Order: sequence, then structure tokens, then C-alpha cells
Amino acid sequence: MNIQKMMQQAQEMQGKLQEMQEKIGTQEVTGLAGGGLVKVVMQCRGTVVSVNIDPSLLKAEEKEIVEDLVAAACNDARARADAALADATRKMMEDLGLPAGTQLPF
Repeated sequence: MNIQKMMQQAQEMQGKLQEMQEKIGTQEVTGLAGGGLVKVVMQCRGTVVSVNIDPSLLKAEEKEIVEDLVAAACNDARARADAALADATRKMMEDLGLPAGTQLPF
């Protein structure tokens, strides 16, 4: 195989990967906890955009529960962001004709 062609393909893949990471980084995912009583909206890069807490949870004696639910919602949003990134990466690799499980960069 032509080395120059391989290098060109590698640069093209690197550019597409960077473009995909930038695009997916601004995508928003929503994490839920407590049956939807706590909702966290997070960008896939990890920036929390908003936190919404149902007013029924805002009692002094429920402070620890609310804190735990906010943490759980953040973790749920992070897991959804990771899944979105994995899906986008898998699709990009399929579009480039690479086999599943190929580790990038080479």
C-alpha cells in the first residue's frame, strides 16, 4: 500500500475525529434522578448547563437526599454523554470503512 496515501487517510481521519468531537461536545444530554424530581442538563464535554429540582424536595430535612439526587443526576448525564460520544465515534468509523473496535489515533 502507498505510504503517502495512508498518511493522507490518517490526516483525514484525524480531522474528522476532531470535527466530530467539537460537534458532540456541545450536544446536550439530560440526566434524571429520583423519578425525574431532579434533572441535570449537561453538555457532552461535561459542562453542567442547568439543574432543576422539584419544589417538593426543598425542605431542610431533605437536604442530604437532594444532594444525593443532584449527584446521581449529574452521573446519569455524564453516562449519557459518554454513550453519545461512543455512538458518534462508532458511526464515524463505520462511515470511514474502519472495522469495529479500531483504536484511534493509530
